[in-house]
Amino acid sequence: GGFMIMASHSDSPYLMVKPGGPLRRCGAYSMLNVEVYGGAILYSWLDRPLSIAGRAYVRDKGGVVMKTVKIDRDLVLIPSLAIHMQRDVNSGFSPNPQKDMLPLIGGEDAQDPEALVAEELGIKREDLVSAELCLYNRTAPSRWGEKGEFISSPKLDDVQCAYSSLCGLLESAPSERSIAVHAVFDNEEVGSVTKQGAASTFLSDTLRRMTASLGYDDEKYHMMLASSFMLSADNAHSVHPNHEEKADPVNRPVMGGGVVLKFAGNQKYSTDAASEAVFRELCAKGGVKSQTFANRSDLPGGSTLGNISSQQVPVMTADIGLAQLAMHSSYETASGCDTEEMIKLAQALYSSDLHVEGSGFVLS
Repeated sequence: GGFMIMASHSDSPYLMVKPGGPLRRCGAYSMLNVEVYGGAILYSWLDRPLSIAGRAYVRDKGGVVMKTVKIDRDLVLIPSLAIHMQRDVNSGFSPNPQKDMLPLIGGEDAQDPEALVAEELGIKREDLVSAELCLYNRTAPSRWGEKGEFISSPKLDDVQCAYSSLCGLLESAPSERSIAVHAVFDNEEVGSVTKQGAASTFLSDTLRRMTASLGYDDEKYHMMLASSFMLSADNAHSVHPNHEEKADPVNRPVMGGGVVLKFAGNQKYSTDAASEAVFRELCAKGGVKSQTFANRSDLPGGSTLGNISSQQVPVMTADIGLAQLAMHSSYETASGCDTEEMIKLAQALYSSDLHVEGSGFVLS
């Protein structure tokens, strides 16, 4: 058999803290110096409680160790400009990342972020070698709607798919012929061209090491790829209730409608007739609700994990996701019941094996 892979990504757009101390403004305020990571909806970060999280490298017992850090309190806020000073704000506001998006952290004597991280970790400032820090939205996730059908949270794109994939892996009955692979990449929002991104050799190196550990050679590895299948799971756009004109006239996914199968004639999505057929059979096997998505012909979408990773691991792939609103906002909205459908699909995938026969296949 081959590999049954479900790929997702862990990163979302955010504001990254630049190195160095805070900026001093007006002789009274200290502002963090930040830059934008990914295609963020910038105004969604304004006037919200934010804090700092990330990773730090710390001297410890003669070496350097990595520690994760999350300052769990309301620490900074990015204040918007009053309408009295910007009368046309409701006619169209385009935030300048270097001017409008700087978070207020305190008065002129505020500490630099690295000092706050050292304090949070309970270490001396001089033992902090380096840090990679970002802002995160402190607004708590919520379930809402007349019947509680909607969920809102930071980072639904794409943690919702990563969570569903992992649950499906843990709850599946493994096939004796195939190898189940739960793949979560980083840096999808900035092009995937890092050592841990989908464009790297990370996935292919891992799969090759798996086959080598079983005593298989390169020829067997390529034979396994021919009987492999990938679900590239990255959230999709729901038709917007206030902007229906932005959706395709026919392919209009809705939140609560099940797993979304994505199509694009320019191959920005990897789904073709062959991978659609496998997806349909997996849905039938798992009792999974599904719907389809295609961009408006005059609104092209971006690339996904599927067509990027296929440059290193060329396997039959279908691009899927869960319908959501406000993609790339700091607080996104989706359906809770769709998560259950994605978990069922992941269970079906990881419990199956694929045998390609000529131009057809057998899924068992």
